[in-house]
Amino acid sequence: MSFATARGHRLAVFALAFSGGFVIMSLELLGGRILAPWFGGSIYVWGSIITVFMLSLAAGYYLGGWLSLRSPSLGRLGGLLVIGAAVLYPATMLAESLMSWVFTRVEDPRYGSLLASLALFVAPTVLLGAISPYSVRLLVRRQEESGKVAGTLYFFSTLGSAFGTLATSFYFVLWFEINTIVSALSGALLVLGALAMAAGALRRV
Repeated sequence: MSFATARGHRLAVFALAFSGGFVIMSLELLGGRILAPWFGGSIYVWGSIITVFMLSLAAGYYLGGWLSLRSPSLGRLGGLLVIGAAVLYPATMLAESLMSWVFTRVEDPRYGSLLASLALFVAPTVLLGAISPYSVRLLVRRQEESGKVAGTLYFFSTLGSAFGTLATSFYFVLWFEINTIVSALSGALLVLGALAMAAGALRRV
């Protein structure tokens, strides 16, 4: 692999890690707006959302580490984003009917918001959480550089989370409806994932 190709590969992986962090935090903030009409905006609701995201990320980190042991590639990393987009998009279609179903069956807003958060956010967050540990495996070439690679990747992922938080809370929710934002996030993941898969296929040629 030439220096230019290797550098492009690294930049692509960093960009995907940034994008994953961006979408995770954007979705977490939107979760509060999605649940609010049904369960309110109390500390119980936010406690449910944060708990679900933390547990989902933990599962995603484990999944990403496990998947990275099985012939890791840029194309397969792109596949994670494409699948993430595929499971995130239905949230825009199913959220209202799901909230209504849970609301009429679970009176306690604590457990109602927890159940709704589990149903809506676990699958996409697990898949997005797998990006960073999987990316580490793609970039590590020597054992002694593993710490630096992991630190750099989590820097980009956390930077993406910060930008996703600001962009969503300062601008997106003022300019667009929630369904539009979630659809745009899904579309961005789909495009980035498809590009990564295409780049991975070209590298094998």
